[in-house]
Amino acid sequence: MKILSAEFVKSAFNQSHWTTDGLPEIAFLGRSNVGKSSLLNSLLQKKGLARTSNTPGRTQSINFFLVNQAFYFVDLPGYGYAKVSKAMRADWGKMAEEYLANRRELVLSIHLVDSRHQPTTLDSQLHEWLVFHQINHIVVATKADKLSNNKLNKSLQEIENALPKSKIIAYSALTGKGKDALWREIGSTLEKR
Repeated sequence: MKILSAEFVKSAFNQSHWTTDGLPEIAFLGRSNVGKSSLLNSLLQKKGLARTSNTPGRTQSINFFLVNQAFYFVDLPGYGYAKVSKAMRADWGKMAEEYLANRRELVLSIHLVDSRHQPTTLDSQLHEWLVFHQINHIVVATKADKLSNNKLNKSLQEIENALPKSKIIAYSALTGKGKDALWREIGSTLEKR
């Protein structure tokens, strides 16, 4: 897909702040340190559009990015980071679940997992929730450049075993591995809209 424009539109802290123009939305979800911002910046070919941080758990809102004036990338808060209060973690989970369960504009959820590690309990719970609620989704295994081909293939097999019934794409924000495959998935989803 050719990126003609990509811009940050707003941060939403509750449902009343969500966009209202009815454009299709692609949501990105995953653990706090899984590389969501790096993946978004890499897909949109725009450094610094989604803020990256060395501090996991920095995204505390739902962030909307308008792409090509035609659809949104939606960055949901990361989950599983221990250094925030339980109440704040619960709020983030509630906000993300409310969005995923009720958002009619949502056409695809992209569940990010770290290719270097087994999916966590929280990864599995999110996956089960997406499958149970029949949310259109794919799994993206980030940081694929950090593993040799053999280790990556083994890791992808483990992810497939842990998160069945999902298409899995290995991705590297650094090398661009998986970028075309991910854009194909996004493009075909948008075409069906």
